Amino acid sequence: MKPLSPALQAHLDEATTTLAWCWRITRADGVTFGFTDHDRTLSFDGTDFEPESGLTASEVRSGSDLSVDAQDAEGVLTSDRITETDILDGRWDNAEVEVWRVNWSDTSQRVLMRRGAIGQIRRGRLAFVAEVRSLAHVLAQTVGRTFQASCDAALGDARCGVDLEDPTFTGAGAVVDLLRDRAFTASGLSGFEAAWFTFGTIEWTSGANAGRRAEVLGHDVTDGVAILSLLEAPVRSIADGDAFAIRAGCDKRIETCGAKFANTANFRGFPHIPGQDTILRYATKDGGHDGGVL
Repeated sequence: MKPLSPALQAHLDEATTTLAWCWRITRADGVTFGFTDHDRTLSFDGTDFEPESGLTASEVRSGSDLSVDAQDAEGVLTSDRITETDILDGRWDNAEVEVWRVNWSDTSQRVLMRRGAIGQIRRGRLAFVAEVRSLAHVLAQTVGRTFQASCDAALGDARCGVDLEDPTFTGAGAVVDLLRDRAFTASGLSGFEAAWFTFGTIEWTSGANAGRRAEVLGHDVTDGVAILSLLEAPVRSIADGDAFAIRAGCDKRIETCGAKFANTANFRGFPHIPGQDTILRYATKDGGHDGGVL
């Protein structure tokens, strides 16, 4: 049961109520938005909640079994503050959400109904539906290490220890010629061998995608010209001359950890665990029971 202020409780006890829903959404980039289904702007806690903003909510569902409760918020893509490009660009992914029930005639009378995060976003031509997941979704996330041959650390994090700001592992360049929507030739990378940036990250420093990051799927060199392929095409088109910073990638193998990064001591995998074919092995006269592929 949620505690209510005496003033709000007294208002709820009246025959007629003046209640509205308010959503405060804080994106990962720190930008805060306020929306309400009321017909005028409501303000509290330093946030203005815009009316007729294109957001409507389903019922709030809550359970006692620690399952992930969810509420849907529907919106139109023509809203000035919610654009299709930003949704496709991932700016709203996992944004923090507060759902309030407010007395619109006196916003000091309010109660926080739930906190959560934006989950799945389903898009149509003119509208979207965003799932607002409760904090219970955090309990469903995998915690702990994975017993596997490859490394489970993220390159450059505290467990890995590699300094990606070292000039050996970072470069800067610009798009020379766009080959496909996610592949292009680049300048400024002549000092790096092929595949050095494969599985790495690229951060755009100019152009329509400035400030956005993407994963590098492949790094090839043909006749001295670097060719980069991204895992996914950016929402905003890449243009000739767009500048970027790029960081080396890792395929998570212990051989790469030692040869490329001299970081075998921090390898976070188990390279000597038996292979999957071990359970299929049978006794032979010549031995060879080393866990390798049959």
